[in-house]
Amino acid sequence: MIPNVPDDPGVYLFKDSSGKIIYIGKAKILKKRVLSYFSGKKNAKTQALVHKINDIEFIVVNNETEALLLENQLIKKHWPKYNISLKDSKTYAYIKITNEKFPRVMISRNAKGDGTYFGPYIDSRLRDDTIELLVKSLRLRTCKKLPKKACLNYYIGICTAPCIKLVSHEQYLDQVRHAIEFLSGDTAPLRNKLNEELKASSQSMKYELALEKRRQIEIIDRVSGKRKINIAKKVDQDVIAGIQDGERFIFEVFYIKRGVISGKNEYMITPHFEESENEVFENFIKTYYFSNEIPDEIIVNRKFWDDETLQSYFEKLSGRSIRLLPPETKENMALVAIAEKNAALKIGNKALNELQEKMNLPSLPRIIECFDISNLGYDYIVASMVRFTEDAKDKQGYRKFKIKTFSGKSDDFAAMKEVVHRRYRRLRDQNDSMPDLIIIDGGPGQLNSALGALKDLGLKIPIISLAKKDEEIFMPESGMPMRFPKNSSMMLLVRSIRDEAHRFAVSYNRKKRSMRFAENAK
Repeated sequence: MIPNVPDDPGVYLFKDSSGKIIYIGKAKILKKRVLSYFSGKKNAKTQALVHKINDIEFIVVNNETEALLLENQLIKKHWPKYNISLKDSKTYAYIKITNEKFPRVMISRNAKGDGTYFGPYIDSRLRDDTIELLVKSLRLRTCKKLPKKACLNYYIGICTAPCIKLVSHEQYLDQVRHAIEFLSGDTAPLRNKLNEELKASSQSMKYELALEKRRQIEIIDRVSGKRKINIAKKVDQDVIAGIQDGERFIFEVFYIKRGVISGKNEYMITPHFEESENEVFENFIKTYYFSNEIPDEIIVNRKFWDDETLQSYFEKLSGRSIRLLPPETKENMALVAIAEKNAALKIGNKALNELQEKMNLPSLPRIIECFDISNLGYDYIVASMVRFTEDAKDKQGYRKFKIKTFSGKSDDFAAMKEVVHRRYRRLRDQNDSMPDLIIIDGGPGQLNSALGALKDLGLKIPIISLAKKDEEIFMPESGMPMRFPKNSSMMLLVRSIRDEAHRFAVSYNRKKRSMRFAENAK
C-alpha cells in the first residue's frame, strides 16, 4: 500500500520485505515522482523494482539542492542495489607526487588519498617513460622509505640523495616544483634545460650522455604530441558526452588539466528501470561526482532541465564556485565533438552489425553466450559456456557444467537441453540480464534441444547454431541451413566464439579425465 506522499521536495527510500533499502531517489515534488512508479505501463526492470517495494520512507527538505545533497549522502552510505554503480570500461593509472617531506614520484591506480595526482594516463608506456624522465632529469627519489645510506640511484646520478642530506629541503622542493609544472602541461622549461645539457654533452664529447638527453627530449615531444588540444586555460575541466544506444547509454569523460587533455574514461550504463533520457544523464553526472574530484568547469553535451540546481549542488559538494556549461562556444563544441566521437566508437562494429542484420536480431548482439558439449566416452560428458561482450572474451562470464540428469550413455541433445535450462533458469530466478544472442555448437538437433529448454522456462532469447562440417548456421523453425562467406566479419566472429567454447569444453573434459585416472591409480 502506498503511504500518503507529501508534495514537498525531498528524498524517497524504497525498501524490500526485509527492510533493506533497494533504491534512493530525490524529487522536486515527492508525490508526483513516487506515484509515477505505480501508474502507467512500465518496462520489465521497473516492474521488477516495484514488485520488490514493501515500504517507502520520505525525508522532506527545503529545496531541490538540499534533496540532491541528501540523496548523495544516503546513496554513499547504503549503496542500494537499484542505484547505478559506475565501473570504468578500463582502469588507467595516475602519476602521483607524494606529500612527504621529500616527495617522491610514483604510479597510483586511483586518485584517492594524499598527494598530487596527474592523469589518468591511457598510454602505459608513455606514463612509464614520463616517470623515468622526471627521475633522470629532475633527480627525484623513488624509494618508499628514506634509507640510511645512499642507494644506487645516487651513484648513477639520478637522485640528489635527500636521505644523506646532500640536498637541502628547499632545493629538493624546487626539483619537485619543476616536475609538477611539467606534469601540468608546461613542458618548455624542462625541454630547454635538456637541450642545453645535450649541447654541453656533445661539446664535451660525452656522446652516450648526449644520446640519453636526446631520448629524454623525444619523450617530452611524445608527451606533447599526445596532448592534442591545448587551450590556454587557468582552470581544470571535465567534458562529459553521453549518447544513447538502444537501452544502453555510453558516457565519455575527458579530463582537461589547465587546457590539456590528460586522459579519459568510458562508462556503459543500462538503467535498472524505466527512466527518461534526461534522468539517466542527470543520475550519471551526480553519481560520477560522488567519488571523483569536481573540476572548476563541467562541460556537458546537453542542457539539463534545471542546470541551476545541479550547479548549486556541485558548489555545495565541493565548497567552491563551479560552472556547469553547455557546449555553446566554439571551444566547448570542439571538446564535446571529440568526446562524442570516442563514445560513438563503442556503438557496435562491423561484425556485430552484420550479425544483427543477417540473423534479423531485435538488437545489436553485444553479449553473446555459446554452448558446447564435450563427449569423450560415457563417463566423460561435460559442457562449457563462454561469454563474449562487445565481441571480446569475457572470461569472468565463462561457465563449466557437469551433466547431472543422466549418466552412462552418450546423449548430446539431452546434455545440451540440461545445461541451457540450468543456465537461464538461474538468470531468470536471479532477475539477471539475459544475453542478446545464444550460439549452440551443433546442428538442428542441438539447436532444438536448447530451444526446448528456453520454451520450458518461458524465455524468448535469440538463438542459432553453427554446424562444424560445412560451417552452416541453423535458425529456429527453419529447415534449411544458411551459408555465408567463411571469411566475412560475421562468420569469423561466430566461428571464433564457437571455437573458444569447444576449447574450453575439451579442456574441462581432459581435466576431469585426469582427475579420474589419478583416483583409479591410487
